[in-house]
Order: sequence, then structure tokens, then C-alpha cells
Amino acid sequence: MSGALDALNPMQREAVLHGDGPLLILAGAGSGKTRTLTHRVAHLIGERGVPPYRILAVTFTNKAAGELRDRVIRLVGADEIPWVSTFHSSCARILRREIAVLGFTSSFAIYDDQDQERLLKECLRDLDISDQLLPPRSVAAAIDAAKNRGVAADDYDRNDAWSERVGKVYSRYQDKLHRANALDFGDLLLVTLQLFQQHPDVLGRYAGRFLHVLVDEFQDTNSVQYELTRLLTSKYRNLCVVGDDDQSIYRWRGAEVGNILEFENDFPGAHVIRLEQNYRSTGTILAAAGAVVACNRYRKGKTLWTQNPPGDKVSLVQLDDDLREAAYVSGEIERLQRGGHSLRDIAVFYRTNAQSRVLEESLVRHRLPYAIFGGLKFFARAEVKDILAYLRILVNPTDSVSAKRIINVPARGIGNVTVERIAALEDEAGGFLSACELALERGLLKGQAQEKVKSFLDLIADFGRQLRDIPFHQVAAHIVEASGYSAMLREDSSEQSRDRLQNLEELLKGMEEFTPEETMVAGSRYPVTGSSDQPDTGYRLPATFLRDYLEQVALVTDIDNFDQSAERVTLMTLHSAKGLEFPFVFMTAMEEGLFPLARSATDEHETEEERRLCYVGMTRAMRKLYLSYAERRRVYGDFTSNRRSRFLDEIPPELLDESVMTTPRYD
Repeated sequence: MSGALDALNPMQREAVLHGDGPLLILAGAGSGKTRTLTHRVAHLIGERGVPPYRILAVTFTNKAAGELRDRVIRLVGADEIPWVSTFHSSCARILRREIAVLGFTSSFAIYDDQDQERLLKECLRDLDISDQLLPPRSVAAAIDAAKNRGVAADDYDRNDAWSERVGKVYSRYQDKLHRANALDFGDLLLVTLQLFQQHPDVLGRYAGRFLHVLVDEFQDTNSVQYELTRLLTSKYRNLCVVGDDDQSIYRWRGAEVGNILEFENDFPGAHVIRLEQNYRSTGTILAAAGAVVACNRYRKGKTLWTQNPPGDKVSLVQLDDDLREAAYVSGEIERLQRGGHSLRDIAVFYRTNAQSRVLEESLVRHRLPYAIFGGLKFFARAEVKDILAYLRILVNPTDSVSAKRIINVPARGIGNVTVERIAALEDEAGGFLSACELALERGLLKGQAQEKVKSFLDLIADFGRQLRDIPFHQVAAHIVEASGYSAMLREDSSEQSRDRLQNLEELLKGMEEFTPEETMVAGSRYPVTGSSDQPDTGYRLPATFLRDYLEQVALVTDIDNFDQSAERVTLMTLHSAKGLEFPFVFMTAMEEGLFPLARSATDEHETEEERRLCYVGMTRAMRKLYLSYAERRRVYGDFTSNRRSRFLDEIPPELLDESVMTTPRYD
């Protein structure tokens, strides 16, 4: 470790060597925060002798957790490693062990956005509330916001007609989740908090276990994540948080920038270290971005500097309209490509997803390959969700959302009327699959409907028996064939069906890669190997690994699948760009009403968040930054004119290379 410390700058080294007590590391963009965090964990293990299982390191993405884990292993070896995961993964891990006291079982399902919306539609039908009056997505957003604030259904504020209806749906939704032995993403955090608050003995075990807790991206924590952190460090107070208030951009999903701004008040005696040396960007890019964010009132304040050369001025380009702006971006990318630069080094940012279309059309005309980051996730594709639904009900038979999803997929002659007749028994039976059995017992289904439902139950039972004896990826392969799913896709010779078959092949391949080699022998029972988590000793069955796999894919985020090695231009929203870097960055549509968004005009806190978002986008650029705006832009078929963004006027003129292009020079 002593040699490894030589690679750190003085402030990084001070953060690594800090002793006990609360520590706030204000880490500016590109300042080597991951290196600092990694070395601190390694120092605690290698030099201070802290057992790895007594260290908890929390990140916001699986990708960041994997990178941190890999770096720690390189420094201290892989014999034992700390508990390194995201907030959601950490909570899921705790709940798998402890949730029984709250009336769930350890095989609970984790519902994603699509599952949540399906269940909310059921709740609206149950309560006879029109989805026109209360759109499911609006209800989902309101419930998520409440959970991020730590507000349970019973405590939801019902002070007007709209919130009264939302409150009713929220209560019904939570009741259905409980009956299905399922949690949504917000529940993973909120239910863990409730577990700690209602069962001090459980909290005591975890607060006593973790001698040191480290939290990355602390500026992005919401109220529940903050409280979880406070409780877990209540015994030893050895909390190290790393963050940058200037990069707090998730207020819309519950993040509280005040968590980092008020850290010293909430944790008296906290030591504060500023990492201000930037290793990513040129001096000019850094100065321009710093000038913009310095206009915010509510910030800790830091001045980033770099030993990198000044580099080119920031290009600021005014175009006649959005078509010419897109043509300019494509033409400049072509010029960079001709100059020997790789397309993978180029990114185009925009404020909202709707702005990508005109850029895409221009890139297609210029025959420039591109990928949109943040599109439909692999695990959200219909065919993937369908096969995962079969697997989910094998692990958790009370998962009614999954059972209803696949009872007639592929089509097996079980219509909506039959499904509704069965669903009427769901509450009594304790789940949709059990309701199917109850409907058959009572003779409520006649003729072909009875036969079809019985065949479906027999099929699921057969898959369940297989799971007791063979690896789950083999069961999944059997499901794809025996259910008729692959036959359904092969009957359709369209390119879309071929793509869907390829997606299923990729899904099965990923499952096989997840399955340990020692489980490949049919009927094998294999010992759990020792780890820093000190799990229960004994043997694990294939179903246990399936549960672990389903949990992993449920918690996959967009950035976890981002492949920056592909030879293509990357298109993404500014929010998606956080945590990434590119040698060449284009920030488009820099106009009032678009960036900052119009809704932020009357709210100082909203405006400051938009300014932080601009800072995040600018500091993704390593070598060259392009900013562009159009005099007029098509919005819903009509042209609108907005003045250029205030953020552009906050950049010192000497840092800009301004130009006006009035002809489609690149087309």
C-alpha cells in the first residue's frame, strides 16, 4: 500500500489516510474519486487491519460497484472482499435474510416499471377509477416520489381530490404487492428502513457489523437512503461520503442536494477534504464549466484546476434552425472521422429524449453509425420479460403479475374472460396460480377453458420439478421450447421475430455464464463457499441461484449495459451522461425553454439544478467541447423561437470560439 499511495496527489492521500469519524470528500468532476475511494478501502484492510466483511461500500450503479470491487481486489487480493454494491442491491441482500419479520418470504419478487404499471392498472380497475382520470404512470410517479421521501401508504397526505384517489390506489397497490410477495424498487429502500425502525435488534446486527461505511455519489441520495446511511453508522460513526454538490442532478427523482450541503451539521466533527485537481479535461473546458456552475448560490464551492494543456477554445455555434444544427453536428463528426478520430470517442447530448429524432435522421443521411444510450433495456424486451416471468413464478408462486403475463403467452386458448373469472378468486386463494387451482376445484371453468388452465398448471409444475434437479439455465431453455415460445417465433419469418429469437439465445447464454460450473451436473447439490459475508453454511439448490439471477437482472441499470468500445457515435440525454467521459462532446439545443427547461424559470432551485446539469455535460468532454443553438426550432410541427441559453452567456467570451452558420454547409 505504501507504494500505491505514491500515485495519489496530496489531497487524495489525506482522504485515504483519514482515521476514524465522519469524512466528507468533495470530489470535483474528473478528480479521481474512484481511485481515492478504492485506496481508502484497501488502506482500511491492508494497513489498519479492518476485516473486509466489516466494510460496506455503497455506489449508485452496478458498473461503479464492479469497478470499485475489481480495483480493491487488485490492491489487496481476492481472498476476502468488502460488501460492495448499490443501495438497492444492499437492501435486497439484507431483506433476503430478514424480511420474514415483516410478513414476506425470502423469495420475494422485485417488480420493475412495467410490472408496476400492470399492477397499478389492476388497482384502478378494482377501485373503479378511470385511467383517464388517473393515468397509471402519473400514479406510479406519485408513489415513487412518496417512497423516496419515506412516506408509506398509510401516511400519504390526502388533502385534495387527486391525492385522495392516489392514496387509495397506493394502499391497494401495496396490499397487492404484499399478497404477491413482491417489492418494487422504492420498496427495497423503504421496507429496509421500516425493518430497521421497527426491529432494533436487526438494525443492531448490521450497525454493529459495519465498522466503516463508505458512500459514493452522496449528492444523489434521497431521504430514505440518507436515513439508512445514518442508521447503519449510528454505532461507530465511521462514515466516509464522496460526492460533488455541483453534480447533483436528480432532484426530480427525490435526490436531496441538502444531504451533502448539510453534512457537517448532521455529522458534527466531520473532516472535509476537497479534491480539486482534474485529470480529465483541458484547462479551457474546465474554466468554462466552472464559470457556469459558479453562478449557483447553493453550493459548497470549489475551484477545479488541471495540469492538462489549455486545449482548443469551446466552439459555440448559432444555426438557423434545428435541421441545420443537426447537419452541422453530423458534418463536424465526419470531419473528425476523416481526421483519424474514432466514432466511439464522440458523444452528442440533448436535454430531452424527443430531441434525438432530427439528430438521428441527419446521422443516417451521413451514414454515420450511432447508438442511443438509454433506449429500451434488454431485460425490458417483451420476449425476455416473458421467459423471466415463467422463471419468476417458479421461485415465487404468489407472483400474480408474472403468472397473468404468461398464462396465455404463447397463445394457448385462455381468454380474458377466463382470466377475469380466475382473478376474482385471487385474494381468497392467495395468488393467481392458487386461484387457478381453486377455480378448477370448484368447477368454475368448463370445457376447453378447464382443460387449457389445467394444462398450464401442469406445465408450470413440470418446470418446477426440473428446477429441483438441473441448473436453471437448462430449465429456461426447456421453457423456451416446451412452452411453444420458440415455435411461435419461428412460425413468423419476419426480421422482428428473428431478432426476438436472437434475444432469447442471448438471454440463455447470459444465464449459463451466471451459473457456477460445479452446478452443471444434473441433480448436484454443492456447498456454499466461504466469503466475507459469512453466509449460512450448507448446500444451495439450483433454485437459489435462479433467485439470485432474477434479483441481479431486476437491478440492472442502463449504464451497466453501456459499451463504449463499439465504433459508433453515442447519443444520450444529459442525465444519462453522468459518470461517463468522451474526448469530443456536442451539447445541442442550448436555448431558453429547452435548456434550462421552461418550468425552471420561476423556481431558483430548479434553475440551479439545470445549471448543474449543464456543468455535468460540459465536464464530460476531455479534449473538445461543442455548444450549439438554433434561432428557431420545430416543436410539435410548429416553429418556435427562443433566445440562446443563459448558461452560454455565463461562459467568459475569451474561452469561446463563436460562429454563426446560416447555410446548411455540411449537407
